[in-house]
Amino acid sequence: MDDSSPPIPAEGEPLESDASPGYLRAAKKVREFPQSPGVYLMKDSAGRVIYVGKAKNLRSRAGSYFHKGAEEERRTAIWIKEIDDIDFIACESEVDALLMESRLVKDVQPKHNKELKDDKTFPYLQITTGEDFPRVEVTREPRRAGVKLYGPFTSAGALRGAVQVLQRVFKFRTCSLDIDDGDQRWQWFRPCLLASIDQCTAPCNLRISKEEYRRDIRRLQMFLDGRKKQLLEQLREEMHAASKELKFEVAARLRDEIHMLETLDQRGELDTHAQPEVFYIDPKKGLAGLRKMLGLSETPRTIEGLDIAHLAGESTVASLVTFIDGLPFRPGYRHYKIRSVPGIDDFRSMHEVVSRRYKRLYDESEPFPDVVLIDGGKGQLNAALAAFAALEIPPPTIISLAKREEEIFVPGAAEGRRLSRNSYALRLLQYVRDEAHRFAQHYHHILRRKSTLPDR
Repeated sequence: MDDSSPPIPAEGEPLESDASPGYLRAAKKVREFPQSPGVYLMKDSAGRVIYVGKAKNLRSRAGSYFHKGAEEERRTAIWIKEIDDIDFIACESEVDALLMESRLVKDVQPKHNKELKDDKTFPYLQITTGEDFPRVEVTREPRRAGVKLYGPFTSAGALRGAVQVLQRVFKFRTCSLDIDDGDQRWQWFRPCLLASIDQCTAPCNLRISKEEYRRDIRRLQMFLDGRKKQLLEQLREEMHAASKELKFEVAARLRDEIHMLETLDQRGELDTHAQPEVFYIDPKKGLAGLRKMLGLSETPRTIEGLDIAHLAGESTVASLVTFIDGLPFRPGYRHYKIRSVPGIDDFRSMHEVVSRRYKRLYDESEPFPDVVLIDGGKGQLNAALAAFAALEIPPPTIISLAKREEEIFVPGAAEGRRLSRNSYALRLLQYVRDEAHRFAQHYHHILRRKSTLPDR
């Protein structure tokens, strides 16, 4: 979890001794910083905070400013010699550090944090408080009314990672659905994957009341406002009260929520959940374009991408990646070892992995994705369709994307379809396809390393 400046090696040659005495004292002081998450504050000779940064390892990250790499880096060289002192605030987790940095930058307004913005719009966390069931979203264009804003933040990727971590605790929705309380039509709506994995309470299916949902949002806001200790005390009181009233399910849920808040540092590093900033268009436009291209009745929310990879020309593996609202959702990623196909046969391998994946979802009454994207041409697409036919399961919308000419194949069409290279829909499909390929290769390399380990 780095700050907005480029990474600087934590280890390296120290700066020359022409630095000021205060700078040298700060360099010595930082060696005693803890190796845990937190926020560091650079100060000038007048004691003013001139820069605030966050870190998952305070000693390593803050210490990087006191080596030659910082003096040679364009964004830091212009101001690091102003450093006369440095302090830190320890945080319990990377999420806490991310939020603490945002609050401090907003309140203190250090001059060199401003210079690092490079005139670009920074992301905010937006809660649509004006809705019956508020949604939580990351945006670079916040609304002016009917919302509660947090930020700005220095990294959209880290912020999205934090949202995924917090969603496990508070189970809020991140979709763009307009859900009105009391509208019974929603009881027939199919919730998305987030409900299946218990990361959303699914107000879209009326599984939670407006009052209960807004209570969870208020708890989230307490956490975002830095009142974590007060929130935990409140949850413990509610848990004990529920237990006395023999409401054991309520007490158990509160117990789990308390545990997750107390162990945020064990929820995984933000780098694990952060979404890469390589999607260079608005994902909403990509999804809208996909809806138009495929003639869908509704804009798709969930896309699963499948790819096949080979290990040293022998073992075959498959990857599955999940995208929600046009962005990667890493808890939904899966790896598969192909079991029933000897040698190299991409078509039969695709048939196997599609059968295994969607038979399980069907048997467990889990929702299918809105769109399944197969990496390959017409042959791979037909193999996937054949798998559904063999299972006698109605398939979702299935398409394939062939890399050579970037042709899109759809069921029933004799020829592939080519979109403009600037098409939002094509860019989204390329993003999903490339991520599936990257994930397959990652698994491929893991297995290769294992195969080369010596026997013991």
